[in-house]
Amino acid sequence: MAKYEKANSEKVFEGRTLRKLYAFIQPYRSRFFTLVALTIFLGLIGSVRPYLVEYTINNMVMRNDYQGLIVFTWIGVAILLFHAYLQYFHTYLSGWLGQSVVRDIRVALYAHLSHLRLKFYDNTPIGRLVTRNIGDIETVSSVFTEGIAALIGDLLTIVFILLFMFLTHWKLTLVSLALIPFLLLSTWIFKNSVKKAFDETRVAVANLNTFVQEHITGMSVVQLFHQEQNEMRKFQDLNREHRRANLKAVMYYSIYFPVAEVIAAGGTGLLVWYGAQEVLQDEITLGTLIAFIMYISLFFRPIRMIADRFNTIQLGIVSTNRILKLLESQEFIPNEGTLKPTALAGKVKFENVWFAYNEENYILKNISFEVQEGETVALVGATGAGKSSVINLLSRFYEINKGTIQLDDQNLNDYELSWLRTHIGVVLQDVFLFSDTILNNITLGNPDITLEQVKEASALVGADKFIEKLEGGYLYNVQERGATLSVGQRQMISFVRAMVYNPRIIVLDEATSSVDTETEELIQEAIAKLMKGRTAIVIAHRLSTIRAADKILVLNKGEIVEQGTHTELLATTNGYYANLHKMQYKMMI
Repeated sequence: MAKYEKANSEKVFEGRTLRKLYAFIQPYRSRFFTLVALTIFLGLIGSVRPYLVEYTINNMVMRNDYQGLIVFTWIGVAILLFHAYLQYFHTYLSGWLGQSVVRDIRVALYAHLSHLRLKFYDNTPIGRLVTRNIGDIETVSSVFTEGIAALIGDLLTIVFILLFMFLTHWKLTLVSLALIPFLLLSTWIFKNSVKKAFDETRVAVANLNTFVQEHITGMSVVQLFHQEQNEMRKFQDLNREHRRANLKAVMYYSIYFPVAEVIAAGGTGLLVWYGAQEVLQDEITLGTLIAFIMYISLFFRPIRMIADRFNTIQLGIVSTNRILKLLESQEFIPNEGTLKPTALAGKVKFENVWFAYNEENYILKNISFEVQEGETVALVGATGAGKSSVINLLSRFYEINKGTIQLDDQNLNDYELSWLRTHIGVVLQDVFLFSDTILNNITLGNPDITLEQVKEASALVGADKFIEKLEGGYLYNVQERGATLSVGQRQMISFVRAMVYNPRIIVLDEATSSVDTETEELIQEAIAKLMKGRTAIVIAHRLSTIRAADKILVLNKGEIVEQGTHTELLATTNGYYANLHKMQYKMMI
């Protein structure tokens, strides 16, 4: 079962994280600084409007200057429209910047994931990776659209408003700000509380994704063993945790904003009470009081939003840390080899090879064997004997712990990795087909492989007969995991996929274990054509399929216990292979 995440507390404004995030902004730095400049300018314009109202009332309204009032009204409308236009441009630019950075991060993350070794995927739930690639990256986007730029704008607005207020009347300013400590305290408490709730929500989303991905993929197993109710209860527990975390955040919001409104209303009330007395005593003008009412409204609005902005940035930084942790993962197969010979003979040699998936329990123990050019070697043994591990090591999906593997008398690590895998064709027992056309499933998007080459390879292995009967032929969509094709048809497509690259070495892993006898005969013909003139390593449970192999290696608990031809191994009294052959023969009878 999948490993689920747990919520943890992370530092917020880590310089390293912000520097890494800024690296993704670098290609758009001119637009980023334009956004910052717009933010500053918007904060300044917003702060000027109350001053214009004060000037208009004191110098136009109170003096009955109708013409001046008309002029300043139009000036106010023009400033308002200009502010609205800049706000539109600011919103669009912040959204554009966020989506551009998200696109770049998502591409970089997917490219990184596509090169990680299989051991990484053995230990990491796929649902968690989906959350990183979609949910966490979208959260990073909100840092630009709702976070940094908005927070800078709010802070600058507060600074500009305070400046105008103190320059206008310092006593009224102090009265207006009398309740600010209470608002700041409630904001701080809210910020810390809602951050924890958001962290729990993100973890709950990742766990839900992991569960859903795993159980939808394995739904046939759930239904086969009639575990729908048990798995439903597990899902309900995870969903309940997700709901609880979200409701906790909702509760904090439902408490904070009414409290902030009451404090803001209290500040306005104090201002009106004190300011009205000052107006009656001719200490200040009516325009000044009205301007201060506007100022205090503009002042409290960004303060109420700062906690939300700060939490958006916090979530973005947490998500950025998670993404960076993936991007900085060094779970790569070393690719320091440079050999890319024009021709490959296909000689394979394992010499004293030891291998363990978890570096504790060895799957292969001191394995040594040779496969000469053009030879066919079969690997036989019980489940877990280490057969599949041999081909995984040959393709360098995993690295050996001890010993050496040679290809044409050259260390396997000396070859360039992509070149090596291109020249080793692997046909697995569990054929994976993407939800795409047969053509794209064979070429895997390689533009160098033409339709004619695909048709030629299909004809060679005998797959063209059933492909051409399908609607659209090679453009037929096989749906997810090849659901619209039979097991045998999927297997035949995997043969064509291997053949179009014309590999010098072919590896077959249980290629006929899941098909009926009639289909097996067709596949055996395809295998014979596929192996002709190539070095072949074959894994098979059905011993009847490997009688013609040049050499058979019998593995047991990670060690080679017998080797020889089919005839030689049968002649061994009470040998492992001979006993296995007898058991299969009895089952056939």
